[in-house]
Amino acid sequence: MLKHTQEKKQIENNIFLEVDKKFWQVIEKERSLFFLNKKEKKGKNMNIEQLREQLTIDEGKVNEIYLDHLGYPTVGIGHLILDSDGEFGAAVGTAITEERCIELFDHDVQSVVADCRILHEGWDEYPNEVQQVIANMMFNMGRTRLSKFKNHNSALRDADWKQAAIEGRDSRWHKQVTNRAERLMQRLETV
Repeated sequence: MLKHTQEKKQIENNIFLEVDKKFWQVIEKERSLFFLNKKEKKGKNMNIEQLREQLTIDEGKVNEIYLDHLGYPTVGIGHLILDSDGEFGAAVGTAITEERCIELFDHDVQSVVADCRILHEGWDEYPNEVQQVIANMMFNMGRTRLSKFKNHNSALRDADWKQAAIEGRDSRWHKQVTNRAERLMQRLETV
């Protein structure tokens, strides 16, 4: 019986050591991937904090559910509540935490940047200021609407920032959100 107990403890110990070893291997792998991604992306990512500040001004920031100008439930920094969000179906006025606001924004920015990369093949090579302007426009309009800016997008692909600003002004979007649009086009033409 004693031998059986010792063997059992040895087996448990071996399992524990193997699990512990695998755990630290996973941690080390993720840690190295994290730092590798940081190095690879250095200089190619736009300043997300700067974008957050701009969008907080342009979209507003409300830490409770409200209805946007079209009557859609929205929260945080212009986040349209989706059926996959925990807030879906909650009443207007339901509060969210600052952490949740940031979480929703971070998710939205990932989607925006992914859409920017789809629409603009050279996205990662654009100057930060150009990325900021395009991301702001993407956040406001979405990829479907922004993809219709053929001349604007063509000028961006050619790195003709001034022409892209001219083309951006020649749009219904510029008429609808004139202050925001004009501020963005001024930034674009000074790059």
